[in-house]
Amino acid sequence: MDAVLLQGIANGLSLGLCYALIAIGFTLIFGVLNAVNFAHSEVYMLGAFAGLVIIQAFAPPFLAVVFLVAAVGAFLGFGLERIAFRPLRRARDEASLKSRALREATLMSSLAVGILVREFAELRFGGDMQPIPSGAMLNTPIAIGPVILTTGDFYIFGMAAAMLLLLQFLLYRTKIGLSIRALSDDLIGALYVGINTDRVIVWTFMIGSSFGALAGLMVGLYYGTIFPYMGFAPTLKAFIAMLMGGLNNIPGVVLCALLIGLSESLAPEIMPTRWVDLIAYVFLLVTLIFFPAGIFGRKAERV
Repeated sequence: MDAVLLQGIANGLSLGLCYALIAIGFTLIFGVLNAVNFAHSEVYMLGAFAGLVIIQAFAPPFLAVVFLVAAVGAFLGFGLERIAFRPLRRARDEASLKSRALREATLMSSLAVGILVREFAELRFGGDMQPIPSGAMLNTPIAIGPVILTTGDFYIFGMAAAMLLLLQFLLYRTKIGLSIRALSDDLIGALYVGINTDRVIVWTFMIGSSFGALAGLMVGLYYGTIFPYMGFAPTLKAFIAMLMGGLNNIPGVVLCALLIGLSESLAPEIMPTRWVDLIAYVFLLVTLIFFPAGIFGRKAERV
């Protein structure tokens, strides 16, 4: 196989796994609340900045940075749910919880919180690119035959695999995971049988936001620079992966994120680079036309 093609596949897998980590947070929250969290891009961005601050202040080992950024992401998810979502969920009747007005209100609320956080981050850190200290970057080259990888590629793959395995364990082997799946299937039914839905929703936000913050950290350490608007483009593509995968089908979302990453990495070989960002939107258009429930979605769902 051509070395350029192999290199493109390797780079695309790394990019797709970053999209997947972001998309899983989207999918968890949508599956439970049937609402889109548009502040997720700011959680991604703040995860990267939290990593930079921790590295500059303490220079801890990489694993310690990972756990600290995950904790920061969980804290951000907790605060986001309390500020942007819970005040709009005061009613407990079925009509209110399933209303279109509630979905639109939470969407706008999360969008507003995201804009405020992004502007505060720009005031605090400035709008310019912030460099990651060279000693913390994951860019040591590793030659595998004709393909040149970096340590970051292996770290991203390992991080994605570990987080996906952890997520499967949480969802299928723990009480909170069972509650999350119950809310995802039927929020009203879970409420009526006595599940503490507010507590489960908070846990969902904390887990999903930890994934988003860790994705921001890994991208920052991989590329070496971060900035307050870094979350917009990758989070939008992760959102497209969620729509393609079927809204609450996590394996499908991961596969679609990998498809987008691979396509963007390989596309410059056959088309001008300036058109590469359109690929995700072409996939979205095809999905909406031919797979309105998502490629791996259930028939009852509608993208």
